[in-house]
Amino acid sequence: MPQINTGDFKKGIKVVIEGEPYEMLECNFVKPGKGQALYKTKLRNLLKGSILDRTYKSGESLEEADVRKSKGCYSYRDGSNFYFLDNESFEQYALPATVCEDQMRFLQEGSEVDLLFWNNQLISMTPPLQVILEVTYTEPAAKGNTATNVTKGATVETGAEVQVPAFIEQGNRIKIDIETGSYVERVNN
Repeated sequence: MPQINTGDFKKGIKVVIEGEPYEMLECNFVKPGKGQALYKTKLRNLLKGSILDRTYKSGESLEEADVRKSKGCYSYRDGSNFYFLDNESFEQYALPATVCEDQMRFLQEGSEVDLLFWNNQLISMTPPLQVILEVTYTEPAAKGNTATNVTKGATVETGAEVQVPAFIEQGNRIKIDIETGSYVERVNN
């Protein structure tokens, strides 16, 4: 595998540390009064999500991780796994529900996602930032309840629940921020 020297360290590079892939989140160059220059880094484990702080001396190197991104789509769920189709190779890959369960609550079959592979094995997926879904159930708005910021619970077509403004009715299509799970706006059909 190719090596990445400390002089080439920068945010976003992918490296292997102790046999696992990491993404560099920060890299700060420090030149003390005496001695070698130092590179203080913050790295995120791509398999576990944990953060690691490491300091490297000038002249050291790390192995470059064989990481690639690809566009894909969510296919289906089968018990404890979610299946995704790689749009480039048309191969199907599974991810355990424990890895992506929370991100999946607003995704329908066929939804576009970004896939991340390490050594040709799917290790994570990133959903779109926002999705548009239809409200399948919500209580009717109470008459005279026109105060601002009044919300109520609504169930969307994936079965997930989200808090929506009082004027949202069953059958409306709404935009949802996947990361926060919050209502963004009503979408005209």
